[in-house]
Amino acid sequence: MITRAVYRFNGRGYLDPERPSHIWTVPARAEEAGLPTPKRITTGEFDEENLRWAPDGAEIFFTSDREKEPYYQSPDADLYAVPAGGGELRRVASIEGPIGEFAFSPDGRRIAFRGTLNGSPARSYDQPDLFVVERASGSAARNLTADYDYDVGGGLTGDQRAPRGAGPLVLAWTKDGRTIVVVSSERGRANLQRVDAATGKVAPLTAGDQEVMSATASPGASRFALVISTPTAVGDLFVLDPDPGRRRQLTRFNDALFSELNLTAPEEITYPSFDGKKIQAWVQKPPDFDPGKRYPLILNIHGGPHAAYGYTFDHEFQWMAARGYVVLYPNPRGSSAYGQEFGNVIQYHYPGDDYKDLMAGVDELIRRGYVDPKRLGVTGGSGGGILTNWTITQTGRFAAAVAQRSIADWAAFWLTADFTLFTPRWFRGAPWQDPGDYAERSPITHIASVKTPLMLIEGEADYRTPPAAGGEQMFRALKFLKKPTVMVRFPDESHELSRSGKPWHRVERLQHIVAWFDKYLQGRKVEAYEGP
Repeated sequence: MITRAVYRFNGRGYLDPERPSHIWTVPARAEEAGLPTPKRITTGEFDEENLRWAPDGAEIFFTSDREKEPYYQSPDADLYAVPAGGGELRRVASIEGPIGEFAFSPDGRRIAFRGTLNGSPARSYDQPDLFVVERASGSAARNLTADYDYDVGGGLTGDQRAPRGAGPLVLAWTKDGRTIVVVSSERGRANLQRVDAATGKVAPLTAGDQEVMSATASPGASRFALVISTPTAVGDLFVLDPDPGRRRQLTRFNDALFSELNLTAPEEITYPSFDGKKIQAWVQKPPDFDPGKRYPLILNIHGGPHAAYGYTFDHEFQWMAARGYVVLYPNPRGSSAYGQEFGNVIQYHYPGDDYKDLMAGVDELIRRGYVDPKRLGVTGGSGGGILTNWTITQTGRFAAAVAQRSIADWAAFWLTADFTLFTPRWFRGAPWQDPGDYAERSPITHIASVKTPLMLIEGEADYRTPPAAGGEQMFRALKFLKKPTVMVRFPDESHELSRSGKPWHRVERLQHIVAWFDKYLQGRKVEAYEGP
């Protein structure tokens, strides 16, 4: 029996609001024989998350959103404390938005936390910041990075990381309590930054064309353990000694395998879009690239839409390049890691000018002379899936397309996704309040103009972009129009198929995507797609 608008969640399944998550403690050593007896610390109808002991052990701190139906308001979560033996909760910090990861200063008197301020009016994209608050005084939290226009705690989009939420993001105080170390994403890179706890001044601790995917600090932040990824290294473990700035690699998990392969680094490019805005992108070329030849191109669009490509390992791009394709992967407007304005500029215009940014990138590679304009392909997942659907309704220049876990009808998505859009972040109202806007931005509205052969990739357990609001609609409509199309469905797979799906499904997904491009961009016969 369902009474709440959010009742299931991608990857987790159906939710049970009658059994919220609470805090319990258990002795690390039991004096009596057998297992120790747990003690329940919190009760009530709300979940508690992000647990952490205070340094003196007197309290347990956590974050929580204390609204029964939080989707009627903008996102929120406050920082609370409860006595270690149980008792009354006290609210320690609250901002106009959600509080996430947090850490205590060495003396236990201050707390640093990652928080995201909701815009007023509501924004599609809100950039995360670093805050500090006194543990005991109840004073207002101070935003240290209000003038730092990048994403505190941000990362990059890739397909070789642990499933979402599995890796710790460092948030650590130095021993003297003067500096806080965080990860941030800036223009396709993710590195450690030092933030002055008094002034908010930000200075790099690590640098380079890489993504620090995960990190932890020793007490006092005298040393760091890092997992670092680059376009040619999946992710190895490093130790960093900040002073004197020495980094040592501990693992080389893939050296034996990679010594048998020819992996190449992508080329970073920047090009002007239709209005002069600069767009950053990467070009992964075949390992035996010949600048005198003209290659088939695959435009690969990231999801989100508030996410970012960059200097991290992506097996999909390397494999496509190894199969003879030039792969273009841009960060169009709406991407994160380029500032608040750049990320939010697509609000109420998605898809729209971001599509024009993508086309400008394709034009740039054609102008450089090594891409064949008659052999263009486009693919993307989630937000990149709707942009793929949108692209082929706006232009016939692409010879093949693969839309993955996509959206076809915004109204259907609004009504069925695992999260709600009740606040005016993506749309100004509900579908029946502004049907024209929903229809105009929905690829299914423009389906009759599609000439491009389209493959749809769907996970049958995808609650984020339910197939009935996306690929199923595109497939059925194109079959009615007798246009070349095929739908590939993966049982039991969620929205995370490409990142953390079953290994054999991930392999088969890539095989289907490239085989579809092989058929239409390279003229190879693929019996499976011939159809009736």
